[in-house]
Amino acid sequence: MGSLAFTEKPHAVCVPYPAQGHINPMLKLAKILHYKGFHITFVNTEYNHKRLLKSRGPDSLHALPSFQFEAIPDGLPDQSDIDATQDVPSLCASTQKNCLAPFRNLLLKLNDTSSSHVPPVTCIVSDGVMSFTLDAAAELGIPDVLFWTTSACGFMGYAQYRRLIEKGLTPLKDESYLTNGHLDTIIDWIPGMKGIRLRDLPSFIATTDLDDFMLNFAMVEAERARRASAVILNTFDALEHEVLEGLSTMYPSICSIGPLHLLVNQIPHKNYKLIGSNLWTEEESCIEWLDKREPNSVVYVNFGSITVMTSNQLIEFAWGLANSKQAFLWIIRPDLVRGDSAVLPPEFLEETRERGLLANWCSQEEVLSHPSIGGFLTHSGWNSTLESVCGGVPMISWPFFAEQQTNCRYTCIEWGIGMEIESDAKRGKIESLVRELMVGEKGQKLKKKADEWKKLAEETISPTGSSFVNLDKIINQVLLASATN
Repeated sequence: MGSLAFTEKPHAVCVPYPAQGHINPMLKLAKILHYKGFHITFVNTEYNHKRLLKSRGPDSLHALPSFQFEAIPDGLPDQSDIDATQDVPSLCASTQKNCLAPFRNLLLKLNDTSSSHVPPVTCIVSDGVMSFTLDAAAELGIPDVLFWTTSACGFMGYAQYRRLIEKGLTPLKDESYLTNGHLDTIIDWIPGMKGIRLRDLPSFIATTDLDDFMLNFAMVEAERARRASAVILNTFDALEHEVLEGLSTMYPSICSIGPLHLLVNQIPHKNYKLIGSNLWTEEESCIEWLDKREPNSVVYVNFGSITVMTSNQLIEFAWGLANSKQAFLWIIRPDLVRGDSAVLPPEFLEETRERGLLANWCSQEEVLSHPSIGGFLTHSGWNSTLESVCGGVPMISWPFFAEQQTNCRYTCIEWGIGMEIESDAKRGKIESLVRELMVGEKGQKLKKKADEWKKLAEETISPTGSSFVNLDKIINQVLLASATN
């Protein structure tokens, strides 16, 4: 096999942060790049690589030619018997410290084209919090685009961490600052963010420790993004226009290229559907069940891949849903309840048997674009929020951590498509919010607004839309820059 055939194809190495909510959008971007002519090497951690093969089958990674999967160690002790998201702070600390060396070795192996039989690496697309890749890219003299999988407003929150520390707003003086109104302080100096409160910023500021690992990790990663060839976000201009303008003064190369799942859905080839990224096995029965329901009649409940709750909270959600008398599809991950298995009261199961479906995992994008879904009870992770916007589905938000608080604020206040469960989730509150969302007057208003955003999302990926144009620009001016030299 001569090496001449390889001189044509640019080769992008895609490196997601090793958690479900980061792998999904990165895989979508990788598929788009592959469709546009790139050879793709998609780099999971060994832990997630094993989970992917377990959930999707041993042949699931060979569906497309010139789209290969590689794995590097994450540096954490072996946990191969557990099917769950790893502890986030430990994982962040470990990837930051331990991944650069194995990543460098992988690039060397790929670039040894006589044995790797792939074209030499021409660019890296890496998760925003895997910025160790910048060092490897600099050594090879190739572009490295950082993909922050947050919203623009979430990314802006992290980008302000240093100033919040300098101004004495974080760390908190002591625990009482969590409850004494300090978190309601209005921050009026963040570009493109009006009226935001301290509590609406990504949650790692709610610490009393200046050396708090996540506070510093997020701050440093956001600052390192300035070294990237470009920063891209899975959002669209109409949705976050002011924040994107604010960010562009700090990161001149920033670009919105989302919603990526709508762009992927435009790809005509069936084979792209065969490569999936779900680390839990999806249950097909969810869609079949929804097909039998009336339009806008089902509330979808899913708290994402990381949120954990107490068994008490689980029971409050259960009875809130039951008492609302609405039909629901509830995804309960095997590891949703902290240190315990998720056990629901038999009376709850009996009462909701006719109108409720419980599942371990599903294809969320498919669910949120299903006509029978009328509302979404969510943790406000960014993928969930964006998929809900694109499905025209209004939300009830129960944010858990990181920038979910920021997304919740924007969903409810700026975009007018959600309501927040404030403080402790109690069954009475959940019942009334679910009912309001599904059959109340407020719910009707939110639904109307959600449909407007859905149209704008669709416009942005048309050939003249901002995300379509931005993506083209990133590919031609940044990712292909070294391949054509």
